[in-house]
Parts: sequence; C-alpha cells; structure tokens
Amino acid sequence: MTNDGKAGWIPETLFDRLGFRMIYEPGRMLHEINTLHQHLQLFEHKFFGKVLVLDGAVQITSLDEFIYQEMMSHVPLFAHGQPENVLIVGGGDCGIAAQVLKHRSVKRLVQVEIDASVVEFSKEFFPEFTGVAFNDDRFESVIDDGARYVAEADTEFDVIIVDSTDPQGPGKVLFSHDFYEACRRCMSHNSVLVTQNGVPFLQREELVSSVGSFRKIFKHSGCYIAAVPTYVGGHMAMGWASNIKLPDITPDVLLCRYVEAEKFDTKYWTPQVQHAAFALPRFIRDLIHDL
Repeated sequence: MTNDGKAGWIPETLFDRLGFRMIYEPGRMLHEINTLHQHLQLFEHKFFGKVLVLDGAVQITSLDEFIYQEMMSHVPLFAHGQPENVLIVGGGDCGIAAQVLKHRSVKRLVQVEIDASVVEFSKEFFPEFTGVAFNDDRFESVIDDGARYVAEADTEFDVIIVDSTDPQGPGKVLFSHDFYEACRRCMSHNSVLVTQNGVPFLQREELVSSVGSFRKIFKHSGCYIAAVPTYVGGHMAMGWASNIKLPDITPDVLLCRYVEAEKFDTKYWTPQVQHAAFALPRFIRDLIHDL
C-alpha cells in the first residue's frame, strides 16, 4: 500500500480455477486485516462505492447490496406468511438483518456470525445496517459457529437464512449435508430455509450439492434467482427448502402479505419479482431437475 492510502488493483480470486479474475481499482483502503478466520478487505470504489472482500471473494458493495439482501430476506419471509422467529447464519454485516426487521410479524431475530471481527468492523463502516439491527430489541447477535449453533439449538425457527461466504474457509461447512440436517431439526412444520448458492453458470457444484441434500431431507426444494451485477457470471441462485411449495404462492397472495406488512420500501423485491424468480432458465432447471 502506498503512503497516500491507495493500493494496486485488487483481484477477485474466486474463479482462479476457471482461469479468470475480476479486478477492481480501489480508491481509499478503509480496512484490511487478517482475522482469526479470514482475510478481510474493505475499500472505496468510484462506481461500486464501498466494496467488502473476504478471502478474495467480493461479498457486498454499496451500489447493489439491496438486490441480494432483499431477495435473501423478503422471499422466505413472505413465503412463510407470518414469521415470528428468524435465524440468520452468517451475515455479520447486518444487511440482511436490517431487511428482516422491516417485517412487523418478526418477534425475534438471531444472527449467528463466526467472526466477531466482521461484526465489529461493520459497526464502523456499515452503520446503515448495524444501526438498524443493534437498535432493535428484537435483534440478538451471537458470535459462534453457525453449524454448531443449529446442531444444539432448542428453539424452532420459522425462517432460516444462510448468508454464507462461498464454500471455502469457515463457510465450507455451511454447504454440507450434516448442516442442512441440523437446520431441519430446529425448524417448525412450515419453516423455510434459504441459502446462497453462488452463480450456477460458474459454480454448478454449489447448487447441485445443496439441492441434492435438500431433496433427501425436505418435502419441497429448489432454487430461485436474482440478477446481482457484482456477482459476475449471470444469475445468482438462492437455494430453498421447506414443507411449503414456494413457487406456488401467487403474486396476489404475496401482495396481500406485503400490504399487511405495511408495504415498506424496497428497491428490487416486488410480489411479481418474487413469483417470477422461481421461473428458471432451462440450464439451471436441468441442473437440479433429477437430483
């Protein structure tokens, strides 16, 4: 790093195995540290705003965070209908927590993040998320291994959102069959589980592995998609599993639930977008059709 606080171009190394990288020309480096679990970088970018990178993989940018956060939170919560107890595994930046707390039906939100450093730095650099979460009495922050937490939890959750990194480092266990089994044991009958499963065009095995496990554990499962510009490679896939058949929930039903939630502001999610997100391109549908 140079004396003026600027570094060289920063590569996203997530797809090195495929022979290509995305690179970012940073402005000011806001924070860089090797935590107990991962290498964390936060820098300013002239187009994307604040960019958070963990172990060479972009996690969030100020410009398009709302797409991922809204689709990971509002889709499962509105699919359930009246969620009261919600669990987030990961999500230390509190972006998803801030969205979940928009739902008046939620009485308790537990966020389990393995890396305390992520939470502490987010309080400084993402106050727009952490301020909402930590100032809400319904929110509980737990520093623990998410896999251990769900294996030992004595609470039933209506919605579980797995806001993990990619399956490397501390996030690897959150893509395992045993972890999904543990999630199932602390879910109520009509609970919904949602996981981030990468970009199927480039990360086929993430989606195939997760949905393959879901099919052995849950009555219904699959994935839905969103377009997140920062996550290069096309559609972002969110895996889901439940006793509820999520694609069958109509826009009219979703609109009624949205009205009951007092139609809080969104920038990407709408009832129509939620319903349409389950209409998969053929190549993604074929990946998981016969699992």
